[in-house]
Amino acid sequence: MKIAVLGTGFAGRTLAGALSALGHDVVVGTRDPGETLARSAPDAMGTPPFSEWHAANQHIAVETFAEAAAAAELIVNATNGAGALSALSAARSANLSGKVVVDVSNPLDFSQGMPPVLNPVNTDSNAERIQHAFPEARVVKTLNTMNAGLMVDPGRLGGGDHSVFVSGDDAGAKNTVTALLRELGHRDIIDLGDITTARGAEMMLPLWLRLWSALGTADFNFKIVR
Repeated sequence: MKIAVLGTGFAGRTLAGALSALGHDVVVGTRDPGETLARSAPDAMGTPPFSEWHAANQHIAVETFAEAAAAAELIVNATNGAGALSALSAARSANLSGKVVVDVSNPLDFSQGMPPVLNPVNTDSNAERIQHAFPEARVVKTLNTMNAGLMVDPGRLGGGDHSVFVSGDDAGAKNTVTALLRELGHRDIIDLGDITTARGAEMMLPLWLRLWSALGTADFNFKIVR
């Protein structure tokens, strides 16, 4: 499958590498490829410059958001939550139309310091805002409740016996994403329902952040026992 991963942070790099290793035709989308590849300092999260990752993954092309989305069959939004709508707008609505858009972002607001809060929350979600802004896209929310390493390698923690959630209005799109999740090794995939249920998945982040602080590691996930 032709997949565009939008975002060059740690999550975007990790997903792009893993999906490519599974045999998919992957490109990474960014606002300005030249500027992205020219950066020589770590980002705000301390992640090494993208150019270091790309040097080891030169088979994965780096294109503008619009170029990457135009040729893709499936698009992964791995930008930060605050920049998701801007990035997808740069990808252009026509390039998203009819395509599955997998949203793994979280709407974290750092304006009041740490820990961040959610914005939107309760009555809206990032995934819903994306679906509203791009009504012809087939938006599916998933993978936002775990770190990037577990997104692509769930088996390295507890033998993979933990849960991942899926939300979206389009049943076919959810089936496509579920198949992709199984390729990545996920076994306990829970369909929460329509796109409004993404509010619940996103609202797990305040608990996730506090667990990170309490456990001293981000290497954990949720398991729904039933």
